[in-house]
Amino acid sequence: MKIVQCITRMIVGGAQEVVLMTCGALTEAGHDVVLVHGPTTGPEGSLLQEAAAVGARLIEVPTLVRQAAPLTDWRCQRKLRRLFTDLRPDVVHTHSSKAGILGRGAAWSAGVGCVVHTIHGLGFHDRQHPLIRNLFIRSERWAAKRCHHLIAVSPQMTDAFEQHHIAARDRMTVIPSAVDLSRFDGPLADRAEAKAAAGLPRDAQVLGLLARLDALKGHLDVVAILPALARRFPKLHTVFIGDGYDRGRIEAAVASQHLQERVTFTGRVSREAVPALLDAVDVSVLPSYQEGQSITLLQSLLRGCGIVAYHAGGIPSVCIDGKTGRLVPVGDTGALADAIAWMFEHPDERATLAEQGRALARSRFSPRQMTDATLGVYDRVLRSRSDGAGHSPSTPAS
Repeated sequence: MKIVQCITRMIVGGAQEVVLMTCGALTEAGHDVVLVHGPTTGPEGSLLQEAAAVGARLIEVPTLVRQAAPLTDWRCQRKLRRLFTDLRPDVVHTHSSKAGILGRGAAWSAGVGCVVHTIHGLGFHDRQHPLIRNLFIRSERWAAKRCHHLIAVSPQMTDAFEQHHIAARDRMTVIPSAVDLSRFDGPLADRAEAKAAAGLPRDAQVLGLLARLDALKGHLDVVAILPALARRFPKLHTVFIGDGYDRGRIEAAVASQHLQERVTFTGRVSREAVPALLDAVDVSVLPSYQEGQSITLLQSLLRGCGIVAYHAGGIPSVCIDGKTGRLVPVGDTGALADAIAWMFEHPDERATLAEQGRALARSRFSPRQMTDATLGVYDRVLRSRSDGAGHSPSTPAS
C-alpha cells in the first residue's frame, strides 16, 4: 500500500517517536511510506533525519504550522488536498491536533479510501481560555466526521472524545503508543557509575524529568517543591532532560530559589544519549497537566527508575499507583513531594515497582504490537469500503 503519515512537526517528542517507529515498521513490511510534515524547527530537536533513514519519503508543507492562523490554515488544507489527490494514497493517517484537523479534511475531500487519526493527546484542556477550548472541541467534532476511524493511545483519550461528543466509542480503537525496546530494554547499568559519567556525585540522589521544557509538563511544580526536598535529602540533585521554549522561565524559577547548584539542564540531547542519562536517575517524575499516555515514563521504567506522576490523561495506563509507580492528584504539589520522598526513602520497594513496570512495558507497549494493530485498523477500514460502505465513516470493530 501507499501510506501517508501526516504530522504537524517531527520534533523530538512522544507522538513523533510513534510516527518514526510506524514509518520504519511499514517500510520494512514493504509499504510505500510518505511522511508529510510542517516546518520542524525549535529547541526540542528534529527526528526528520531518522525518518528518512528508515525509508520514509519526506514532504514538507510550509503552511502546516502549529499556531492557529486562519488564512494560512485555509491555504494549508488546499495544499494538502492537492497533495493527497496527486499521491493517490491508500491510507492517510494523521497525528497531532493541527495536522489531524487539516489533514483529515483534506484527505476526506480528496477521496482517500482510508482516513485514520491517532489521538496522542487532547488539544483542549482546562487551563485554556474557554473560547479557545471550545474552538478546539468544535474543530475535533468537525474533523471526526471526516475520517473513517480513530485510534486512541489510551482508554482515557477514548473517554474524553466520547464525553465531549466528538466521536462515538465504536469508532475508536485503543492502541497504546509503543516504546523502542531496542534502545531501552537492555541490561541495567551500575547507577553510581552512570551518575559519575553524567558529571554527578556517585552518591547523589537524582530526580529526573524527561520532557520538553513546556508549561504543561510541570517543571515549575518540581522547582516549587525542591527547597523542601533538598532540606530532607541533602544529596538530592535534579536533572531536567530536554529543551524547549519555556527554558528561560524555568531557569529563572530555579535561580529565584537559589538552586542552581542543585539543578542541571541538559539541553537538547540525542536520542542515543537518553538511556545513559536515565541510568543516572533514581526517580523519574512527570507532573504533566495533559498527557495522552507518556512514552518517557515507559523509557524510565525500562531503565529501572522509580516513577512518580500526576493522575492526568492517559498517564494511569503506565504509572499504575502502587504497582508500577506513585500517582498523585493533578496540581497537588504537596502530594507530589511526599511521593518523591517515599521513593527515595524506600529503595527496595522502588526497585520492585520499577521491575513490575519493566514487565508491563515489554508486554503491552512493544512496537510490533502497535504496528500490527495499526495495520489491522487500515485493513478493516479498506475491507469495509470495498464491501460497499461508501465514503461515510466506517465503524470497524475495536
